[in-house]
Amino acid sequence: MVAVSLLLTGVFVSLFTFLLYRLEKIRRNVDRLGGPRSLPILGNVHQLKRSPKDFTEQFLSLFEEFSYQPVLRLLFGWHPMIFVCSPEEAEPLLNSSKHMDKSSDYRFMYPWLGTGLLTSTGEKWKSRRKLLTPSFHFKILHDFVGVFNEQAKILLEKMLLQADGKTTVNMLDDITLCALDIICETAMGRSVNAQRDSNSEYVQAVCKVAEYTILRARSPWLWPEILFSLIGPGKDYKRCLSILHGFTEEVIQERQAEILKKCDFENTRPELLEERENGTTLGCKKRLAFLDMLLCATAGPQKMTYQDIREEVDTFMFEGHDTTATAASWALHFIGADPDVQRKVHDEMDKIFGDSDRDATMDDLKEMKYLECCIKESLRIFPSVALFGRSLTEDTLIGGVNIQKDTTVVIVPIAIHRNKNIYPDPMKFDPDRFLPENSVSRHPFAFIPFSAGGRNCIGQKFAILEEKVLLTTIFRNFSVKSMQKREELCPILELMLKPGKGIEVILTKRSTESVI
Repeated sequence: MVAVSLLLTGVFVSLFTFLLYRLEKIRRNVDRLGGPRSLPILGNVHQLKRSPKDFTEQFLSLFEEFSYQPVLRLLFGWHPMIFVCSPEEAEPLLNSSKHMDKSSDYRFMYPWLGTGLLTSTGEKWKSRRKLLTPSFHFKILHDFVGVFNEQAKILLEKMLLQADGKTTVNMLDDITLCALDIICETAMGRSVNAQRDSNSEYVQAVCKVAEYTILRARSPWLWPEILFSLIGPGKDYKRCLSILHGFTEEVIQERQAEILKKCDFENTRPELLEERENGTTLGCKKRLAFLDMLLCATAGPQKMTYQDIREEVDTFMFEGHDTTATAASWALHFIGADPDVQRKVHDEMDKIFGDSDRDATMDDLKEMKYLECCIKESLRIFPSVALFGRSLTEDTLIGGVNIQKDTTVVIVPIAIHRNKNIYPDPMKFDPDRFLPENSVSRHPFAFIPFSAGGRNCIGQKFAILEEKVLLTTIFRNFSVKSMQKREELCPILELMLKPGKGIEVILTKRSTESVI
C-alpha cells in the first residue's frame, strides 16, 4: 500500500513538474518580446489594477512606457497575451486569411450576441460577411441619411432647451440615446423612442447588458456560470437578455408577416431592392431596414434561421450605437476645446448650407472634408475600439519570436495611433494630419479605428455618415465650449473607450437664422 502511494505521489509530482516546466518555457519565450516583468505561475496578474479607472490608466501608461517596442506581452497566469503596437507588425496579421478567428475573450458576448458577424469564425463568418455586405450598399446608406436627420432633430430640440450660453451640459448620454434611436430604426425598422423615454425597459436593458458583460470579462471569479449567478449580477443579466431578445424576436415576426402579405417570399429580395430604389418599400413609406435584408435570406441559398437573424440584428444593435455615439462625443469635445478648429468647422458648415434650414444630404456630407478630418483625428487619439483580439491558428513569428498556435494576439489601435514616429506630438489634436497631402505617405495600417483587412468593420461608412450628421447638426446651430481639460476626461476602457465623466460643454446658439 505504501509502495502504491509513493508511486502515485511520484507520478503526480512528475506531471506537476513537467507542467510547470512547460509553462515556464512558454513564459520565458514570450518574455523575449518585452513588457512588465512577469513571475512564474502568476505572470503579470499581481500587477493589474482592479477598478476600471485605474486599469485604464495603467493600460495607457503601459503602452506609453513601452512605446519604443512594436510588440510586447502580458501574462495572465499561464495565458500569454501578445500586444501588437506597430503598423508593420499589425499588417501581416490583419491581412492574413488564416488568423481571422476572434480571441476566446469574446466568449462573454455569446449569451447576448450569439455567434453573429462580430464573434463568429471560420466558414460561418465568411458566408455571413458575404451575405451581409449588400446591406451596406451606397443606395441603402443614402436612405439611412433620412433617419440620421430625423433623430438629430430630436437631439437638437433637447439641446436648444439647454443652450443658454452659461449652463454646463453633459452631452454623452443624449448623443448615445440618439444613436440608439438611429440604429433601432435602421436595423429593425422600429422606433424605441430612447431620446424621449430613456427610462424604457428596453433602453435600460441595453445599458445593463453592456455593463454586466465587461464586469464579467474583468472578473475571473465570475467566469463560472454558477458564480456569476450566485455572487454576481447573473440573474439580472438573464432578465435583461430576455428583454432584448424578446424585443428583437417580436420585431422579426412582425416584419416577416408584413413582407409575406406584400409579396412572393421566394422573390422577396429583388422585389424589396427594386421598391427601395423607387422609394416605395413594401408599398408604403417605410424604409428598407437591415432586418428586411436578413429576412430575404431566409428563402435564399444561404438560408438563415430566426436564431441567425436575431444574432445579426442584436450584433448591429450593439456595434451600431455605442461605438458611433462614443466617437461623436470625443469629436464634440475636441472641436469644442479648440476655437480655431471650431471656426473652420463653422466656416465649412456655412459654406455648404448658408442660411438654409434644410436637412443634410448625401452630397452635403461628401463636402464635409474638414469635419471628416476632425472625426478621424479624434478617432486617432481616442478610438472607440481601443483593441481587438485574434487567436492564432498556427505558430507565427511575431516581433522576431515564434508564438504558439492558439495564443491570443491583441491589435492595439490606440498604441499605433499614438506612435510618435508616425504622428509627431501624438496627443495634440490636429485635424490637418488627415488632409490628403499629409496622409499620402503614411503606412496604410497606421490608422485602424475600424480594424483593417478581411475583418474590417462592415459598418464604417455608416458610422462616419452618422457622425457627420450629428456633428453638423450641432455645429450649424451652436458654438460649443468644452469645459473639461484633457486630463479630466477620465477615459474608461469598457466595451468601448468611453469618457468616464461624460462630455461637458456649454452651448451657445449661433443665430436664429442658422437654427434648423
